[in-house]
Formats: sequence, structure tokens, C-alpha cells
Amino acid sequence: MTELLEKVISRLKTLPANEQDAIATMILDEIDDERHWDESFARSPDLLARLAAEAMTEYHAGETKELDPEKL
Repeated sequence: MTELLEKVISRLKTLPANEQDAIATMILDEIDDERHWDESFARSPDLLARLAAEAMTEYHAGETKELDPEKL
């Protein structure tokens, strides 16, 4: 276990049980979500490469526009 993780766990131990459980749930959900995305990408490398190539073709053809975060 890393030093940083040990520090976090030590601090978590000082929190009430309901807060510990809430944080533990968030961490486990994040780990599961990352695993899900890793598995999804691993199953579809050809599709991802094809989509990336298509996006670059559209970009080079001037068929894309810059994203404006203010308009999301």
C-alpha cells in the first residue's frame, strides 16, 4: 500500500461510520467504473480506431467546429 493511501485510510478511520461507508462506496464505484471502461475499450479496439480515423477525416475536411463550453 502506498504512503498516501495509508494516510487517507488513517484519516478515514477518524470519521463516523456513515461517512466512512459513503466514501468507501464512492471509491468502490470509481474502481468498478474504471474496470468497466477498461474492459469495454479492450473489447473494441478496432471500432475505436475506426471512429478516431473518421473523426480526424472530418476534422481535416473542415467538417467539425470548435466546442464552446459556454453553449453546453
